[in-house]
Amino acid sequence: MSRAGSEAKMGRPSIRLISSYIFDWIILIVVAGIGYVLGVITPNKRPFSLVNPDISFPFTEHETVPDWLLFVLSCGVPAVIIVIVSIIFVPGATVPKNTPASLIWKRKLWELHIGLLGLLMSVACGFFFISGIKNMCGKPRPDLLARCLPDLENASKFLIGGFQGESKLGNSIGQLYSADICQQTDKAKLNDGFRSYPSGHSAASAGGLLYLSLFLASKFAVTMPFVATGTSSSSHDVHAAFPSRLGSAVEQYDDEASAPMTGKGANTNIAYNSSIQSLRRQAAAPPIYLLVITVAPFCLAIFIAASRWFDFRHHGFDILFGFCIGVFTALFSFRYYHLPITVGAGWAWGPRSPDRAFWAGVGRLGYVGEKDVERGMAVSANYGVSTDVEARGASLSGPATTSYRSPVSRNDPYQDVELHNLNEGTSQGAQHGN
Repeated sequence: MSRAGSEAKMGRPSIRLISSYIFDWIILIVVAGIGYVLGVITPNKRPFSLVNPDISFPFTEHETVPDWLLFVLSCGVPAVIIVIVSIIFVPGATVPKNTPASLIWKRKLWELHIGLLGLLMSVACGFFFISGIKNMCGKPRPDLLARCLPDLENASKFLIGGFQGESKLGNSIGQLYSADICQQTDKAKLNDGFRSYPSGHSAASAGGLLYLSLFLASKFAVTMPFVATGTSSSSHDVHAAFPSRLGSAVEQYDDEASAPMTGKGANTNIAYNSSIQSLRRQAAAPPIYLLVITVAPFCLAIFIAASRWFDFRHHGFDILFGFCIGVFTALFSFRYYHLPITVGAGWAWGPRSPDRAFWAGVGRLGYVGEKDVERGMAVSANYGVSTDVEARGASLSGPATTSYRSPVSRNDPYQDVELHNLNEGTSQGAQHGN
């Protein structure tokens, strides 16, 4: 048997699929590297006034959150927490007892991989945009004059703005000077004085810590209470860790929901009140301690951003704009790799199909191929109507009390459409190798 065939038999992931995700990691690392290069090149230096009070603040020697601590808090801490949550709490209580340990660990490692990949995307993209904008704009920091040490005796030589007659009128407010007036010998310190807009600390803290808050909210189901549309006994199964391994339909939320109305002249108000009562039993507010755990990283991000104000490193708008960039990258990166919190039950999107690992092309809806849909239909044929996310849709019909699957035998091979994508490409390689 060829090596590819051996890998297929052992259920190893597709080499093509693994390579595509390795390529994703490489691209994001390169983006972060470009951001670092942009952050150390000499920035543009916007002309400034020597009597501008907004840039006359003292230079703070010891920052509240220095760069190394920012990296630990916005990257290191979220990464460690993602590892802990993925290993301990995934895949959760919906796993049947007869589920193979290998399948459970596949899900753990997949959620861990996606969690860290999304974190890297959020922080790296924010770092790239912030570094580029900083150097293009060259906006003076609030402590620029303390860094600059301007040459006041020869100030007229560096005058580049206003009009010359202004000084004769006794007014120097409108006079602007170039950065050449600065006598600061530490070039790095001086250059950094022109990187006020936007705030890198604000963007990094929001990008890393807000992403962590979203990750925790997803995994711990911390969201505003809601009622899922189209609720039925089978619709709950789709949120389980391994839907096709469930042996029986899930019970109804509440006996009141299925209690029939009797009598010819059943009052409309009674029917309405009954539906309201059953509706209110379908959702509840999460425990407050989980809300505190989820919101804590976001609060830390706000503190880091605020510290840039009282450390005199950034103006107010610089902090707000940088924080908005971090919020955008966090939201985008989370939704890029994870299902919506209100409908995803804490899961990340599954892997791409091996045949679409690098490219889908025009005319194809997304990066999950038709073969995976066919596999879901096959599960439906063998085990009843499948409730896997990929195979769901128009296939479910019938009353809410119907059980759509027959029990899965312990001797039958496990069926999980989402994770089986990882093995698809290897079996194709086995055919070429034999």
